[in-house]
Amino acid sequence: MNDTVTRTDVIIVGAGPVGLFAVFELGLLGLRCHVLDILDRPGGQCAELYPEKPIYDIPAHAVITGEQLVERLMEQIEPFEPVLELGQMVESLSKTPEGDWMIGTDAGLKIAAPVVVIACGGGCFQPKRPRIERIEDYEGRSVFYSVRKMENFRDRNILIVGGGDSALDWCFALLDTAKSLTLVHRRAEFRAAPDSVSRLERLIADKAVTFHLGQIKELTGEDGRLVSVRGEGKDGAFEIPCDVMLPFFGLTVKLGPLADWGINLDNNRVTVDQETYATSHPGIYAIGDIVTYPGKLKLILSGFHEAALMAHAAFKYVHPDERLIFQHTSSSSSMQKRLGVKK
Repeated sequence: MNDTVTRTDVIIVGAGPVGLFAVFELGLLGLRCHVLDILDRPGGQCAELYPEKPIYDIPAHAVITGEQLVERLMEQIEPFEPVLELGQMVESLSKTPEGDWMIGTDAGLKIAAPVVVIACGGGCFQPKRPRIERIEDYEGRSVFYSVRKMENFRDRNILIVGGGDSALDWCFALLDTAKSLTLVHRRAEFRAAPDSVSRLERLIADKAVTFHLGQIKELTGEDGRLVSVRGEGKDGAFEIPCDVMLPFFGLTVKLGPLADWGINLDNNRVTVDQETYATSHPGIYAIGDIVTYPGKLKLILSGFHEAALMAHAAFKYVHPDERLIFQHTSSSSSMQKRLGVKK
């Protein structure tokens, strides 16, 4: 059991646009951030559900895609060197002897900080489990819903199931790592970016990727170790030898462990003080779609505003004896030094 505890100033739960912008606002004030997310890449809904979808209400951008927005935000927070802990689900919240909050994840990570910021959108994104009998017996040993370390899949016979951006992206990413790579999708059409579909079609034509049109019906193996899968398609039954299966069937949104934290909720949304975005627990703040208050608008723009107010409140909580002087980035030499634009 890992007893190592990492310490930081602020733990942000959620790596969507609002969580990422919170890193920027907190960084301007000199606060170090660790960001946790159950997804294997930053961006939340923007990256996972609509990377190619145009967004028209981001200031200074007449139009920007979800993926582009995430890329810009990652560039913006780079000077503050945040630590992103991805592919991990928050499982526990407790108090340390020093009075800080400590968060534990399903990967055994423990992080302590005086401030926690909940920025997990509508809740925790969790992968959808395929309706295959006894699939849970293989989960974590040969069936995985995310890829945390590609090296763990080197020289494996990998089966990827799905037809969206995630399924195709991991086909490309694991191609040189896998011993063999097979893709199964129930339709001939893919729900992915046109460039990705064209690239996949070339790989299938070159026999670098084996494709089966159909659905997986049964897993075979022992002690959680997969040997093969059986499926059915319009051309009949098929069997695929494999020792790893990666199903990408989309995500479902759940409130998750947050529901057990004792924070005041209203219809599965966190109630906050509109001046500070503090929750009912001192030191825990919430911003973005997860919060509710009179007049709340579920817009990325609104989340950015909430992040700025929260950051100032969080600084006062972390440094109660320090005076916080409001400054503009255009004229503050200390903020410009933190941004790396002035020595």
